[in-house]
Amino acid sequence: QVQLVESGGGLVQAGGSLTLSCAASGRTFRSNAMGWFRQAPGKEREFVATISGSGVITNYVESVKGRFTISRDNAKNTVYLQMNRLKPEDTAVYYCAVRGIVSISHEEDDYNYWGQGTQVTVSS
Repeated sequence: QVQLVESGGGLVQAGGSLTLSCAASGRTFRSNAMGWFRQAPGKEREFVATISGSGVITNYVESVKGRFTISRDNAKNTVYLQMNRLKPEDTAVYYCAVRGIVSISHEEDDYNYWGQGTQVTVSS
């Protein structure tokens, strides 16, 4: 059974940093793109970042470019999201997801497995 478990969320002041981790179990995902999405209160879930199976190709939503970095460690079956210079508008539940193929995507429907989410709250 595939399981994705996010960790690293919490409360941080604006301008601070957090690193989210997502550990996958049940099978290896070194050939699969992975992504991070987030859902703020009262809003639709939105794409944040994605990374190819090899880790070479990444893509970000415009609002986090230059502040967030997605990376992966295929030996640990884990994907990370380093978040710097956090803003109150980054407050959301953050979800990691795995796609069935190697290429990246920013579309929710392209992802097959999802974690339960981790809360990130940025105070002003």
